[in-house]
Amino acid sequence: MEHWYLPATIIPGIGLLILSTSNLLVNLSTEIKTLITEDSTKEKLIERKLRQLKLLNSAMVFLYVAVASFVISALVSGIYKSLKINFNATIFITIAGIISALLGLIALIIYSFRAVKIRQDQYLNKC
Repeated sequence: MEHWYLPATIIPGIGLLILSTSNLLVNLSTEIKTLITEDSTKEKLIERKLRQLKLLNSAMVFLYVAVASFVISALVSGIYKSLKINFNATIFITIAGIISALLGLIALIIYSFRAVKIRQDQYLNKC
């Protein structure tokens, strides 16, 4: 990979996704804790929110793997470039990072749709 710095330029954007996802995770965890302590009669709602928490956790893992892949790809590619050795396998590490980031984004999209549905059901008192 001739441009070793390309994977490293993607890392700050994914870092922002990780930051916002961790904020969502903390807020949801606090909401679940409040529901459990205040109103344990809403077991169905708590179960749905726990599934949401698990989905957010999966998104975080995918985003962490993406960042790790991009860091490794940039590092390996940079080292081989400085040694003037042609090593093209770093493209596969970068692709793995891209796929992992996409899986994380898909999990966040699913989370968003489900979060709205849960709120609508809460408003209509279905939970």
